Amino acid sequence: TRDGSALISPVGNRISVFDLKNNKCETFPLATRLNIVCVGLSPDGSLAILIDEEGAALLVSLIGKCVIHHSYFHKPVHSVSFSPDGKKFVITKDNVALMYHAPGRTREFNAFVLDKTYYGPYDETTCIDWTDDSKCFAVGSKDMSTWVFGAERWANLIYYSLGGHKDIIVACFFEENSLDLYTISQDAALCVWQCDTELDGLKPMPPKDAARERNAAKNDEEFLEEPKGEEIHGKANPNERETRDKVKYSRVAKYFFNKEGDFNNLTSAAYHKKTHLLVTGFASGIFHLHELPEFNLIHSLSISDQRIASISINCTGDWIAFGCSGLGQLLVWEWQSESYVLKQQGHFNSMVSLAYSPDGQYIVTGGEDGKVKVWNTSSSFCFVTFTEHTSGVTAVTFTSNGYVILSASLDGTVRAFDLHRYRNFRTFTSPRPSQFSCLAVDSSGEIVSAGSQDSFEIFIWSMQSGRLLDVLSGHEGPISSLSFNPMKCVLASGSWDKTVKLWDMLDSWRTKETLILNSDVLVVAFRPDGKELAVAALNGQITFWDHENAVQTGSIEGRHDLQMGRKELDKITAKQAAKGKSFTTLCYSADGQSILAGGLSKFVCIYNVKEQILMKKFEISCNFSLDAMEEYLDRRKMTEFGSMALIDEGAGGEDGVAIPLPGVKTGDMSYRHFKPEIRVTCLRFSPTGRSWAATTTEGLLIYSLDSGLIFDPFELDIDVTPSNIRKTLHQKEYTMAIIMAFKLNEKKLIQEVIEAVPSNEVDVVCSSLPDLYVEKVLEFLASAFEISCHLEFYLIWAHKLLMLHGQKLKTRSVKLLPVIQFLQKSIQRHFEDVSKLCEWNIYNIKYALAVSQQRGMKRLAEETSVDEEDLDSDSDYLMQEVHKDNFSS
Repeated sequence: TRDGSALISPVGNRISVFDLKNNKCETFPLATRLNIVCVGLSPDGSLAILIDEEGAALLVSLIGKCVIHHSYFHKPVHSVSFSPDGKKFVITKDNVALMYHAPGRTREFNAFVLDKTYYGPYDETTCIDWTDDSKCFAVGSKDMSTWVFGAERWANLIYYSLGGHKDIIVACFFEENSLDLYTISQDAALCVWQCDTELDGLKPMPPKDAARERNAAKNDEEFLEEPKGEEIHGKANPNERETRDKVKYSRVAKYFFNKEGDFNNLTSAAYHKKTHLLVTGFASGIFHLHELPEFNLIHSLSISDQRIASISINCTGDWIAFGCSGLGQLLVWEWQSESYVLKQQGHFNSMVSLAYSPDGQYIVTGGEDGKVKVWNTSSSFCFVTFTEHTSGVTAVTFTSNGYVILSASLDGTVRAFDLHRYRNFRTFTSPRPSQFSCLAVDSSGEIVSAGSQDSFEIFIWSMQSGRLLDVLSGHEGPISSLSFNPMKCVLASGSWDKTVKLWDMLDSWRTKETLILNSDVLVVAFRPDGKELAVAALNGQITFWDHENAVQTGSIEGRHDLQMGRKELDKITAKQAAKGKSFTTLCYSADGQSILAGGLSKFVCIYNVKEQILMKKFEISCNFSLDAMEEYLDRRKMTEFGSMALIDEGAGGEDGVAIPLPGVKTGDMSYRHFKPEIRVTCLRFSPTGRSWAATTTEGLLIYSLDSGLIFDPFELDIDVTPSNIRKTLHQKEYTMAIIMAFKLNEKKLIQEVIEAVPSNEVDVVCSSLPDLYVEKVLEFLASAFEISCHLEFYLIWAHKLLMLHGQKLKTRSVKLLPVIQFLQKSIQRHFEDVSKLCEWNIYNIKYALAVSQQRGMKRLAEETSVDEEDLDSDSDYLMQEVHKDNFSS
């Protein structure tokens, strides 16, 4: 961004903004139809143009976070760039460059008005750069040439073609306040071009010719279906008469990056004009920093073994951002101190499982790449990655204290990770190697259980000793899911043998009950109070059981709600395909009243358990770059020989191999046209009840309650107005004012009233609050802790409320648990921040004391030595005096 403190990065069909100063990440609530290919940012930082794979563009306000205008360029677009004065922008598609009038601050019927169309290159255009005064721009092409065009009609520069390269042009950059140009090609060559004219030396076109040409252009437009704007046709080899008195370029130098010969494919570049810093990225993951125009190498470093897809330098030239699309990696590197400002990487393959920490502060995810990642929910950053597993992770969970993460994997181990020291401190294994498909830990955190895919057994270990306690056998099919009752030491296990078994952990591990279903069991989940068990089966049904009496209490037929999409190569309709589909993940809400369900579909359904009805469907993605998104057959993609998707495009492209291997779908680079299929692999509700998370093909998605302004009146009557509330507050009737503010339920007003209560009155006000409002005040305090700086004041409120109303709140603990956990999460976060600060201060004070003590000792030693010297000199003087007296006598 313009201030250099935030980074905009497209992720799939959405954009995320990383605030590097405040260490926060935010995803905008807007999406394109396909994956975003290029982003253009206006110079004032208020607008952005997002363009997807097919050339559909969105004009987005970065301040309002909303879409202002839609446009469609009909062809894939390579790059988009605003002019430095913000009045124009250029896009490159096919072999042309199109210049549009940029949208201004006024409202316009059509935000994108075509100004000029520039022809010249023979092949696709790839990159754009503007001069600092917006008079000219340069366009690179795949035909190995670079073209300089005038943004306005100049008499001595209409177009200019530069050759000299032997490969595709990757980037071109103008020097600061000059027409001098650098061009960089894919074969790692840099050409330096010097211009014989300064920017001030560009002469405007005489008005007569300009008027004549404009009339000619208008006459042409009358015969065209759509206005093309003014057209400028460039010639690669103009004759001598045409080049007379025109701007001339000469090549003054040519440099090569690959002198060592160990890398050649240059993939991206960025140039900072003020500091003359050139950054280039290669397909091997190496990047170079050079100083131009002398081409002095400053750094040569490697960030990964994947190609660097994108580079950007911030306005001051201190930070460089690198994007590796293959790894899903984003780095911000401070090159002067050689340190990371930001280092983020997603899972290389799809995420499979997730779990919330008990206070809702962290989320842990496990992926097919064998990594276990821990994410902070408030900043949205991953802060630790564990890579000990050697195969795909199938399940992850937190223990009840929130400081230990457990993960099960197909490599035959269950590992325990410590969040204090960030290490793998326990590894649980089975006597015979087994692939673990599911995992559960009891509420005390002492008993760890994992289900096997191949031996149909459940293994039980002790967390304290790491010893295998027992092997539970009885199932006749692979174990698909395990769940511990939160209130009792009872383990529920679901299997493909169409049964759910309940095991009593305290009574010699024996089977307590066996629940028989009509279809293979895919997932089991206990309600947070432990009184109900939900089971999802292969036939698409969710059944609810009273497990104490082994009685089914209800069922939901969810097959039609799942609403499968149609895959590109499917021969049957989506409706037919959905008949065999089912939910693969279940999760109760924090209060236990509703249940979330998801599967091989772009929808997540939320059901009311009591009424057994569908309350809402969430559409996880609208990205058509993923497979199984279409609902109906697209006739445009069908030919007499079958679907167009069968044609393997881009054979032998930059990433692919020329000959595809037969029968290979994924995991092999030979099939280039592989589209990931949309699916929801795991769902979890936050213990605070404020949000839920899903691991999907798109990544980790978090949905939270809207914190915007919602008018939600509660017991409202005609006398409750802001002026009356303030009047009551002025009369020092604090309890009455708080009750009135909650009736109106406006957050700003509630904050004003609560903060007006003197801290010595809090005790009295808390004791006189009705029970119903205690819960509401606690909920407000929890959300206020997130943003407020009045930490001690709100802590006094929370402390007094819990001390005075603790017993009454305990009777409604199940209902209140999400609110209490939300409060705990907020306080815990502050506690961690403050405790770190205090520890640091204690260390500093100790150091200061030690230094001052050392200095004090030194000073004391110096003073004593001075005193001894004085004594010596005094004694010498006395001896002399005695000698004198003796001599005189």
